[in-house]
Amino acid sequence: MIGTRMMEENHNNPDMKSSIVQSMESSLSVLRVQRDTVNDPSMQAEWAKKRLVWVPHEKEGFVVGSVIEDRQNDIEVEILDTGKRVTLSKDDCQKMNPPKYDKVEDMADLTCLNEASVLHNLKERYFSGLIYTYSGLFCVVVNPYKRLPIYTDNLIEAYKGQKRNVMPPHIFAIADTAYRSMLSEHEDQSILCTGESGAGKTENTKKVIQYLAYVAGTGRQAKVSNNSKGELEQQLLQANPILEAFGNSKTVKNDNSSRFGKFIRINFDTAGLISGGNIEFYLLEKSRTCRQAADERSFHVFYQLLKGAPAEMKDNLLLMKCDDYRFLNNGYISLPNVDDSAEFNNTVKSMEIMGFHKNEIESIFKIVSTVLMFGNIEFTQEKKSDQALIVDDSVAQKVCHLLGISFQDFSRALLKPKIKVGREFVHKAQNKEQAEFSVEAISKAFYERMFKWLVSRINKSLDRTRRQGASFIGILDIAGFEIFHLNSFEQLCINYTNEKLQQLFNNTMFVLEQEEYQREGIDWKFIDFGLDLQPTIDLIERSMGVLALLDEECLFPKATDKSFVHKLIHNQERHPKFLVPEMKAKSDFAVIHYAGRVDYSSDQWLMKNMDPLNENLVSLIQSSNDTFVVNIWKDAEFAGLGATEINETAFGARSRKGMFRTVSQVYKEQLAKLMTTLKNTVPHFVRCIIPNHEKKPGKIAPLLVLEQLRCNGVLEGIRICRQGFPNRILFQEFRHRYEILTPNVIPKGFMDGKEAVRKMVEALDMDKNIYRIGQSKVFFRAGVLAQLEEDRDIKLTELIISFQAIARAHIAKKRYLLRIQQANAIRIIQRNGLSWMKLRHWQWWRLYTKVKPLLQVTNAEAEISAKNEELKIVQDKLDKIIFENKEAISKQAQLLADKQQLQIQLQQESEEKAEMEDINERIKARVSELQSVCDDLSNRLEEEDQKMHEYSLERKRLEELVHDLEEQLEKEEHLRQKLQLDKNNVDQKCSKIEEQLAELSDTHEKLVKEKKLLEEKCHDAENRFADEEDKSKKHLSLSHKLQIRINELEQDLAREHESRVELEKIKRRLENELSENKELIEEKVSKLEELNAQLVKRDEQISKLLSKADEDSGLLSNLQKQIRDYELQIEELKDDFETEKEGRLKAERNRRDIAEELESLKTEFMEATDKSTISQELQKKKDKELQYLQGQLESQEKQFKSKHDEIKIQHQQQIDLLRDQLDQVSRLRSQIEKAKLALESENSSLSEEISSLQQHKTESEKRRKQLEVSYNELQGRYSDLEGSRNTIQIELQKLQNELELISKQKEDDDQSVSVLERKIANLESQLHETNEILHEETKTKLAAQSKLRQLNDELVLCNEKIEEFEQVKLQNERELNNLRQQLVESKRKAEEVSLQQLEDFKKKAQRDLENTQKAVLDAESARDRSEKSKKKIQLELEDANIELENTRALLREIEKKQRKFDQQINEEKSNYQNVIAERDSFAQEVREKETRIMNLTQDIDKLHNDLAESERVKKMLQIELDDLISSKDDYGKNVHELEKAKRALEAELLNYKNQVEELDDALQSSEDNCLRLEVNLQALKAEYDRNHANKENEAEEKRKNLQKTIRDMEEELENERRSKLAATNQRKKLESQLSEMELQLEGSTKLKDDYNKQIKKLQQMLRDAQQDMEESRQSREAMNNTLKDCERKLRTLENDHFALTEQYNAVLTQKRNLEAEIVELEENQGKLGNFSPEEKRRLETKISQLEFELEDEQANADLAQEKLRKAQMQLEQMTSDLSMERNLCQTLETDKQTLEKTNRELKTKIAEMETQAQTRSRAQVANLEAKIAFLEEQLAAETGERSSLSRTIRRLEKKLNESNLQLEDEKRISEQAKEEAERVSLRHRQMRRQMDELEEELSREKAKSRNLQREIDDISEANDTLKRDNAQLRSSAVNRRHVGLHSGLRPVSGSRNGLASKTNSSSDNLPGNDDAESVGTDGTY
Repeated sequence: MIGTRMMEENHNNPDMKSSIVQSMESSLSVLRVQRDTVNDPSMQAEWAKKRLVWVPHEKEGFVVGSVIEDRQNDIEVEILDTGKRVTLSKDDCQKMNPPKYDKVEDMADLTCLNEASVLHNLKERYFSGLIYTYSGLFCVVVNPYKRLPIYTDNLIEAYKGQKRNVMPPHIFAIADTAYRSMLSEHEDQSILCTGESGAGKTENTKKVIQYLAYVAGTGRQAKVSNNSKGELEQQLLQANPILEAFGNSKTVKNDNSSRFGKFIRINFDTAGLISGGNIEFYLLEKSRTCRQAADERSFHVFYQLLKGAPAEMKDNLLLMKCDDYRFLNNGYISLPNVDDSAEFNNTVKSMEIMGFHKNEIESIFKIVSTVLMFGNIEFTQEKKSDQALIVDDSVAQKVCHLLGISFQDFSRALLKPKIKVGREFVHKAQNKEQAEFSVEAISKAFYERMFKWLVSRINKSLDRTRRQGASFIGILDIAGFEIFHLNSFEQLCINYTNEKLQQLFNNTMFVLEQEEYQREGIDWKFIDFGLDLQPTIDLIERSMGVLALLDEECLFPKATDKSFVHKLIHNQERHPKFLVPEMKAKSDFAVIHYAGRVDYSSDQWLMKNMDPLNENLVSLIQSSNDTFVVNIWKDAEFAGLGATEINETAFGARSRKGMFRTVSQVYKEQLAKLMTTLKNTVPHFVRCIIPNHEKKPGKIAPLLVLEQLRCNGVLEGIRICRQGFPNRILFQEFRHRYEILTPNVIPKGFMDGKEAVRKMVEALDMDKNIYRIGQSKVFFRAGVLAQLEEDRDIKLTELIISFQAIARAHIAKKRYLLRIQQANAIRIIQRNGLSWMKLRHWQWWRLYTKVKPLLQVTNAEAEISAKNEELKIVQDKLDKIIFENKEAISKQAQLLADKQQLQIQLQQESEEKAEMEDINERIKARVSELQSVCDDLSNRLEEEDQKMHEYSLERKRLEELVHDLEEQLEKEEHLRQKLQLDKNNVDQKCSKIEEQLAELSDTHEKLVKEKKLLEEKCHDAENRFADEEDKSKKHLSLSHKLQIRINELEQDLAREHESRVELEKIKRRLENELSENKELIEEKVSKLEELNAQLVKRDEQISKLLSKADEDSGLLSNLQKQIRDYELQIEELKDDFETEKEGRLKAERNRRDIAEELESLKTEFMEATDKSTISQELQKKKDKELQYLQGQLESQEKQFKSKHDEIKIQHQQQIDLLRDQLDQVSRLRSQIEKAKLALESENSSLSEEISSLQQHKTESEKRRKQLEVSYNELQGRYSDLEGSRNTIQIELQKLQNELELISKQKEDDDQSVSVLERKIANLESQLHETNEILHEETKTKLAAQSKLRQLNDELVLCNEKIEEFEQVKLQNERELNNLRQQLVESKRKAEEVSLQQLEDFKKKAQRDLENTQKAVLDAESARDRSEKSKKKIQLELEDANIELENTRALLREIEKKQRKFDQQINEEKSNYQNVIAERDSFAQEVREKETRIMNLTQDIDKLHNDLAESERVKKMLQIELDDLISSKDDYGKNVHELEKAKRALEAELLNYKNQVEELDDALQSSEDNCLRLEVNLQALKAEYDRNHANKENEAEEKRKNLQKTIRDMEEELENERRSKLAATNQRKKLESQLSEMELQLEGSTKLKDDYNKQIKKLQQMLRDAQQDMEESRQSREAMNNTLKDCERKLRTLENDHFALTEQYNAVLTQKRNLEAEIVELEENQGKLGNFSPEEKRRLETKISQLEFELEDEQANADLAQEKLRKAQMQLEQMTSDLSMERNLCQTLETDKQTLEKTNRELKTKIAEMETQAQTRSRAQVANLEAKIAFLEEQLAAETGERSSLSRTIRRLEKKLNESNLQLEDEKRISEQAKEEAERVSLRHRQMRRQMDELEEELSREKAKSRNLQREIDDISEANDTLKRDNAQLRSSAVNRRHVGLHSGLRPVSGSRNGLASKTNSSSDNLPGNDDAESVGTDGTY
């Protein structure tokens, strides 16, 4: 109401409103995370650089470590805080989230979900003052141990009506969510606060009540009067102080610890206002009233009353000081910041607000004082007797005064209570311990009943019947899982409650999600999370469970805690959640709870469960004159103290009024009611965490928090949340935000949102597993939207970058074109200006300017014709390019098709390989299952023998004592009810079996399941038989007491002779009941017969189905027939067992009838004592009937014994036969596994050979021969298997003949079993050690043999030399003698060397043996680590199942991207080929133009020569003319002729000049065109090189990332698959031997068929491979280099084959040696003692199994070694390729240097030529410059190509390094596999898979390297051609240079040439200009 007034004032005052908003913002800022500090790029970079992980730590839980080195199974990590480096297993480390996930508000958003990440997030938030954190659908709270300003009314206003994801995590958000859900959905809500003591449960409960009282009470002002305004809300808030005073206390962990659980129910009306409340409490710790632990207090109310009560009240209540009370054994302990006197006043005030009357308050405190006073009553014991005495009567009188009872009665009831013995009551003396126990029990009961009354009184005050409650919100405050070193009855109840709550959590956590899915109408099936806790709950609460057996033991007077434990272990020993501790353990039994294993100690469990009280004291208290005391004790149900005493009197008999209810029964009822209530509500979970036990703020004990997280199931809750679809988004928003990722998918115009989303999702190629489309939203798995956001950011970045690039390119191009135009214009102006300045005074120029316009028409026609010719040439080239492009496209399509076919083949092979692996795993699982079945059979046999022996003894006792069981009516009635329940269960199970049998004809898998169920029911029947035997034992234990009671009854019968008429009536009634019972028995017998008939029919159906299965397998038909026979025998035994059980039930019914009759007789005798005659007659009849029944019982017992003996003999025979068959099948299975391994190895070799066979014919043919040889070997092995099977059958027949002898020797063998087992164990260990030593010795022996072979070879060479010397000896006898001496010396030295080497080998063998022993120890430690990691894998199994689908989807996306990437690569390659073709065409065109230019220059040279000649002639003629002019007179007559000749010569000269000018213009234009083409070509080539390099780099990076991701995912998938298989194999339980044998036979049949199919597939694959080989041979005959490589590989394979044959021979020799040693061991065994045939057979089977395992492991090691050799060969090949590439790079580098050198020389020469060539012709200089530019372009091209080549080489080196690393990893993996091959078969499969993957990747890399090699070869060829062209150009340039230097020119032409050189030299560094041509030719500016 205060908050309401504040809000009204805020609305009226703007300043106040703004201040409130500011305060709300400041409060919220405390709860928000500062994202700028978390999203630090430097932290992100450091995280990515250092590869940070979480490393386990002893104190800190987990610390940050940086991965230094990543090995196969281990990693080396450097601890960042200490710098220490440690090496540990990968399973021990946990992944670390990126820094951006620090302080995340919802831990379900974490990418790496593990304990370390959750702990780190909680710690970071806790240190920042953020105590609330969401964890999926619930909230985690960490106790801050300090006051935080986060519970104000302003914050309540801020959270009111807000969504959860808008506001920070808070308890107010949870309360508001529950409140709003209640109003909107009209469903009851509940908030469950759980956690340890001191975690903050009570405080958070109070905050929830505060929030609800504030929110739901503000609208009440107008509806309620001013006097009652807020009364109910105030009372609701004030109920907590009362409960805390009477129910809370100080503990070591918490100063205000609630010592009880409570469920507060707040009712609301239809308007959402509070209409009432109710409180229920559970498990009050009443023992705290009597004693407390050190540094702890009792309940607060004791100290508040003693400190805060006024003096008058203290006098009335007879109060003393705290130290005076014995029950307050720690005295007064004050609490920090707490005043007990003030708290007392607050408690009283709260009671007054709640409406307590004064007399009620006084009565409550009077009870409190009484409880304290009880503790001060002291007792002493008399010296001569056990009678207890009260030391000080005054204390007892005070107690009696406070209770209003008599002191004499109180002392009598306490010291000498009255008990009933027979029909009389006597007083029994109590000793000191019994009296003290009575006082403590009554004091605890007083306080508990007072607390119960207090809670009911509060509920009465909170009840508002005038308001109709529409719905309610329940707040549960209860302790969480408690796991101490030793746990008692209280911990069991608490953990039982938490099991039920966790089961509720698991069942309802997903309801909110499912409701959303149902509303949206998506395709959704309920997911089984594998978190069913029902087995643990059934273990505790069901019949024959912990609590039921505890209640049952409480009924027996002689029962003890040990007898309870014994019975519990006997009944629940095989329960999967029940464990029996070791002998040294202090605990009695253990239960596997959800939070982990909990060890329980059964000390005083019976006492705690009965909670006995003194009946005399209770009756005295109930007669008190104090009405309050009488009210709290009325209707009290309790157990008497005598119920716990062990005596044979009637003191402990319970009251006849009714059965008392134990503590467990009451609690079960309360809990059941609570769970019913919670199941009808929508739960909200709050997990409270205690950070430390020191109660210090800002400190976290990591190990403590981790333990609580495990107990509270935080990780599992997050996993459950993540398995759904937590991310969802509206259709319109999804389309608006992510349409950029799917361009052109949604057409323009209107489209339905759902259809648009569907199109977008299909375009994104999402897996249907990761999304669902509803009616208005689209749902995604966790992390999918984040991935879409990243894709969207990448897409936007690419678009912006491309836009920027286009814009920048456009701007740069415009600037470039402008500058080019300006430069061209400047050059034109400069050249024309200079030319005009030099030519303006030249007469010929003037003549040229006048004649040029006249020649314009002819020049234009010539230009047009030249252009047309050029156009035709270009058109032809264009057609050629188009044709080549089409051919390239067709080739590309063909290559793509071939690639798809290869991918399909690869996929098929991978699927077949996966099938083979699955078959192998199933076979190994069956081996383990059969082994467990064998063990179970042996154990059951021993148990059955023991049980039968015990039963025979008990049967004899029952025959003697059957008449003593007449008075056990109540016990037998109880047993009858249990048997009836068992029978009903059997009937229900039989009906279920019948329903399941109807479905057996559908599929074979249903048949297997039904057979398992049948065997399970058989096992249950056997268990019930054992239970019946145990119960019969109990009957015997009660026989003595029953005998006494029967004697008493017989005495009563002698006195009671007056009940004649009544007995006659009773007789008739009994006869009627007897007839009815007989009819019931007959009905039951008929039902049992029907059931037996149904079982027979069912067996017939099963036999039919088995016969059908037998038709499929011809090899094992004999075994199947025998198994069916045994099955029929077992069913007959079952029928016999049922008949015997029926007889037993019949006898028990007769016995029960007799007991009922006798009981009725006993009751009626007391009323009819005057009818003795009739009673005597009835007694005689009764005796006759009893004798008749005894005779029947004896006959039935004899029949049962005989049948039981027969069953035992048959059962023993069947077990022996089944054992023999099991051994036979195990041997067959091991042989089949061996054949399978051989097939797998051959399959792998076939796959490798197929890939290599496609390269060349020769290699494929040889591989085919090898396959044929291997196939023949497999056929030989198969025939060997057939022979071995026949021999095994013969041995089986022999063993069956020996069966009778074995049965006779069984009794003698039973005594020596233990001795033989120990000897067998020793022999096995010795055999194992001998095998290891033998293995090492064989290795050394093989090495020595190889050395000996080398020595023999050397001796052979020496012999050859001797022969040569013997031939020489004929010529020289001296040399012969010398040679003989040398021969003798060489032999001696060789022998010495061989002996020395043998010694060295022996020493080395010893060292190897020691190393092997060390390796064995390492393997054992690795096995321990694997067991440790196995648990962790099981915990992470569900995460793996969730991420499996995501990983698969990601893999599909990666494959799709890979295909797109390959397509882009192919396109780029085609573009590259096109560009190369264009470049070649351009080069051809340039060469043609160069030839044309050369021709033109030659023509020009000729013209210049002619011109020079004409000039010379002209000069001569001019001289002659001058001479003629001088001699005019003499030659006047010839003047006219000379002038005429002169004019002709001038005209001819003019023509020559015109021709020269035309040729110059044509040359200039061709040079310009050439330069322009070269510039364009260079630009195109540079752009292509740049783009190609960028794309190659990007592609390489993407490919590496994808490959790395694929490898990581494949490893994770493999680990998850292995863990999943291991988990499923562990969950499989084999309940019977028969079903497993049938399954194994059927599996063997299927396995044989699968093998046949696989052989056929391999043959078909071989034929297909041959066809592919033929095609590849035809298509690749021209590849000589590949042929050489293949031949070299063939030689290596032949060498490998030779080595393998040698190894095979060595293995054969080793096998023979092993067989010899086994024979020796068997002889030694014969010497050690005369073993029984059965033990010999077991030893033989074990030896054969060891031989098979040795052969298998040797084969696995050989395979691993072979793969390692192949990998090393590939490494050598790649290193040789790398060396070749490096050599090529060096040659190219030297060529580059030479070219650069020649370029520099040419440049210097050109500079010299430019300074010295002023007189040379313009055409020659231009030609030389063009050639130089062309050479420069070629040089640039070569440098670009060289740079690309160097980049390619670097990529190759990088790939080679990666391959080397992978090969090293592979080598290390293979070595580890070889070391662990003898023990860990699972690791072999893993290593083989990884090796196969690495080999495939290496083959891919090798193919890529071959492609790159071919590209490099092409580039080198192109380089060679360019070098040749360069040499030709260089030679032509040199020739021209010499020609130009030696040619002489005229002055005029020289001046013109000099002018041209200057004009051209000014523009030599620029590209050709078209404008220059146009302007220059026109002569304009």
